Amino acid sequence: MGFILGILVNAAALYVAVQLIEGLDFQGEWYQWLILALIFGVMNAIVKPILKILTLPITVITLGLFLVVLNAIMLYLTGWVAGLFDLTFTVTGFIDAILGGVVIALVGTVLHWALGKMGVD
Repeated sequence: MGFILGILVNAAALYVAVQLIEGLDFQGEWYQWLILALIFGVMNAIVKPILKILTLPITVITLGLFLVVLNAIMLYLTGWVAGLFDLTFTVTGFIDAILGGVVIALVGTVLHWALGKMGVD
């Protein structure tokens, strides 16, 4: 999937999560969603693989369920980095971060699948 399409999918998934989960909040213009999605994508491409390797024993012991916690951590880190760029993406609680991570993963998966079926890859 192309770089720009990946950012659009991340932006859509983040938007859905912010709309569904009360503990996630973003105040900004439409183009700032794209910046937030870019930050989220970079965090997932660079930081998440490192954290996966470091937490591999915990992930194995929990039969992969710890990956949900890693998704929550990625949301927290995205919020912190977004703050460095004067974007107001906030995650208020750990449960909200976990739910947000699940929503983002589900929406992203469905969009990637739908776009693949349409031949947009």
